[in-house]
Amino acid sequence: MFFLTIEDTFASAHQLRNYKGKCENLHGHNWKVVLKVKGNFLNESDLVIDFNDLKKILKTILQDLDHQNLNKISPFDKKNPSSENISLYIFERAEELLAKIDPKVMVDSVTVWESERSRCTYRKENN
Repeated sequence: MFFLTIEDTFASAHQLRNYKGKCENLHGHNWKVVLKVKGNFLNESDLVIDFNDLKKILKTILQDLDHQNLNKISPFDKKNPSSENISLYIFERAEELLAKIDPKVMVDSVTVWESERSRCTYRKENN
């Protein structure tokens, strides 16, 4: 099994609903996102997938989040824009976009860093 990992960043604001503490107030983060994919097969170029294709996928997802108040955009206008939900959202979007390029390549995990010391990783249980 081969694992490929890319990173990118975005900046956005959010506030947590049903939360008592400073994070219930509107505040911002410079988020770091790590997308990890996996595959068993190499293509005709002896790659699992081109890193440039992975970067385009992640860039496409993050451009919808960048410089936004997450509470005002779907799905976070209804779901809490927590690190947990953001990592799940990016994972699911990456799965959709990756399936259009190469369905043999699977998303392994997405890690979302909201600060240098705080992060959340989402991985499907049966992944």
